[in-house]
Amino acid sequence: MAKLFGTDGIRGRSNIYPITAEIALQIGKAIGQGLGATGHGSCKAVIGKDTRLSGYMLETALTSGLVSMGVDVFLVGPVPTPTVAHLTRSMAADVGIMITASHNPFDDNGIKIFGNDGFKISDELENNIARHIETGQISTEHIRSDLLGKAYRIDDARGRYIEFAKSTIKNQDFEGLKVVLDCANGASYFIAPLIFKELGAEVIKTFVDPDGYNINNGCGALHPATVAKIVKENRADVGIAFDGDADRVIFCDENGAVVDGDRVLAMCALDLKERGQLAKNKLVITTMSNIGLHEAMKKAGIKVDVTDVGDRQVIERMRKIGASVGGEKSGHVILLDHATTGDGIITGLQVLRIMKQKGAKLSELAKCMKEYPHSLVGIKVAHKLPIEGLPHLPKVIAQCESSLGKKGRQVVRYSGTENKIRLYVEAQSKAVVDKWIKLLTEAVHKDLE
Repeated sequence: MAKLFGTDGIRGRSNIYPITAEIALQIGKAIGQGLGATGHGSCKAVIGKDTRLSGYMLETALTSGLVSMGVDVFLVGPVPTPTVAHLTRSMAADVGIMITASHNPFDDNGIKIFGNDGFKISDELENNIARHIETGQISTEHIRSDLLGKAYRIDDARGRYIEFAKSTIKNQDFEGLKVVLDCANGASYFIAPLIFKELGAEVIKTFVDPDGYNINNGCGALHPATVAKIVKENRADVGIAFDGDADRVIFCDENGAVVDGDRVLAMCALDLKERGQLAKNKLVITTMSNIGLHEAMKKAGIKVDVTDVGDRQVIERMRKIGASVGGEKSGHVILLDHATTGDGIITGLQVLRIMKQKGAKLSELAKCMKEYPHSLVGIKVAHKLPIEGLPHLPKVIAQCESSLGKKGRQVVRYSGTENKIRLYVEAQSKAVVDKWIKLLTEAVHKDLE
């Protein structure tokens, strides 16, 4: 049996292992068993989902598994992943479950699991769930008919999160700002426009008509050129593009220029340092962050801590060293003073707060760091074979490293959420970047033949 959990929960093609109703049912049972549920009222679970068609199937199966183990389930419908993390704590639930495949196409789906503290569960707990499922050692016989859990639809869940999100900026007034929101036809389609509108911004909402199939389709954080075009057409002040579950966000300024996670992290870290609120005077980032971010932080006297790729890796390091800000170039921004996971909406609110309080345009704020030319390419693979064992790629990687020296870098790795190999090159000139991306790509294709 293939490994159940990946780097960000469980993910795969809908209706194919492990994203099947049968496995979701077993996951629900395994979670209930892990919680030690003894019957109705003993344990509570919050379940949210994004807008994929397969969410109905997985939601029903998970609920059945949990209820059969005596867990009460609170269904909150389509909401962003960080909303589930927040509600798990707010409603004093024992576990939170988000059904989403984040930025993946609609025909994928996944399951993210949060503990009662709002953080993603540990590797140990994931392994326990997987072991229970693999061994089939899950019994419901001790849960008699009168001990079965109940399932409830929670109508005010969105309202709880909306008020919480606004409180993170103390209800800062955004009057005078024209904002384009690209909700990727995903989980933020209802909540995000309400929040920004209630705070006084003029909101132009787009991709807010999910149909089960169109999530992330040519829109959202993976396609920032889409929101950039709308910003320029409407002469807006800023564009904000979320991914399918809104745990990450990419911006564009008033000129349509993309402002990615690195620049947003720099803005947030500098703002907090200026206000004396940057915990440990540290910023946690991944190996994919641009050299320019390192240089900007060094100039500002802010220490940088680097982790492997993945928001989970970032959060674990932040908690370990006591940092309050961290994230990824891809748009995961973690502000532990406010949230326990990457939160695109709260990040958007913080960026607008900084713009408003400083009376500055986003293009001006984005100048806080110089970005080295770079390129990221993803290539689909059938199997994730050890890179060091491939016949051509390792040689080209070594040549690239030798050529770039200290004037650039390359990162070659497999995606933790898709069957792709990712090639990243960064250098002082675009020509050098293009040269090595081409050579690395050619090597991968040779190895795939």
